[in-house]
Amino acid sequence: MTYKLKSDKKIKEGFVGQQMIVLPPNVKNSVVKNDLINQLYLTAIGYYPHAVYHSRERKLGCSEYILLFCITGSGSVTIEDQNFKLNPNHFIILPKQVGHKYESSQSNPWTLYWIHFKGANADIFYRRYLENIQTPVFSAYDEKRFREFEMMLKILGNSFENRDLEIVNLSLQNFLAHLIYSKEINPSHIELDKVARSIAFMKQNIAINYSLQDLATAQLLSVTHYSRLFKAKTGRSPNQYFNELKIQKACQFLYFSDLNIKEICVEVGFSDQYYFSRLFKKMMGIAPVIYKNQHKRS
Repeated sequence: MTYKLKSDKKIKEGFVGQQMIVLPPNVKNSVVKNDLINQLYLTAIGYYPHAVYHSRERKLGCSEYILLFCITGSGSVTIEDQNFKLNPNHFIILPKQVGHKYESSQSNPWTLYWIHFKGANADIFYRRYLENIQTPVFSAYDEKRFREFEMMLKILGNSFENRDLEIVNLSLQNFLAHLIYSKEINPSHIELDKVARSIAFMKQNIAINYSLQDLATAQLLSVTHYSRLFKAKTGRSPNQYFNELKIQKACQFLYFSDLNIKEICVEVGFSDQYYFSRLFKKMMGIAPVIYKNQHKRS
């Protein structure tokens, strides 16, 4: 059965906790004149946490390349007539001067890092990016990369001095290189594919309450090795990630179905309704019954 979505509300920006910096024209001019960084430089950078109703469309595209990196949640990206889903720990680079649209999932809004960048070397980076077999591209969770992104935001938030612009744009090159060449830089990516298979296994068995040992055994790994690999890729423990998937699925049932709370517990593998309600409130900020009432279909 198909249900009508309750809202067609769409916003470009203005999310709680967002950070966004756009270089003024005079600052961009100084970057263009700086031979150290003018071959690859950013023109805007931002962070949109839990971006509910986020939607952006440019029918004629943009004069810069745009990097979108999904941290949590999910969303969709359309480039001309090609459609892509952007999931956690995946990124996509939108080509310049090509029509595109991207928007956050209504049921599981993304948290997004984004950068607009340009320059002669930007064209080369984009060609290297296209050499990846799959789009969007998976990039293993890396706390150092996130700190680097936050450092760029922080520096530009405080100063547009020439030295700071050099630091940020030299860091940008390193940031992009680690994304585009992540498989070469992180040779453990073959083992990390087991984590991707484990996540797929979780999604296919969302109604079953597997133990950590069960999840590790399914991938022919020890609990210790499996847990380490899983956290390296996702930033979360297997149990925490599995519970997040269950709560996401529960949100869909609350939103789209007429099932009651007890029935939803069964569908997502919880035998204890009260534990489910506590976990739901911890993750979503409100009790499931309140969520259901607030998201009744019109």
